[in-house]
Amino acid sequence: MTAVRSIQRSPALVQVKDGLWRVADSSGAILGHIERRADADGDRFLARRVTMAARTLELGVFWRIDDAADCFRS
Repeated sequence: MTAVRSIQRSPALVQVKDGLWRVADSSGAILGHIERRADADGDRFLARRVTMAARTLELGVFWRIDDAADCFRS
């Protein structure tokens, strides 16, 4: 069930279930998640960063998963 989608540069997206990806850096550390949400105008992608306090911080909602992944690049 787990599919890996590699991006040439960090971060890597690992699909954990349909419509949900874990975002990891090149060392494998978890940075956050991207969730696909159905919208009347099409799919949207919500990016959330995991914080030190084990909470999540919403980074934004995007039309393309690649744009959502860009939020995690340093």
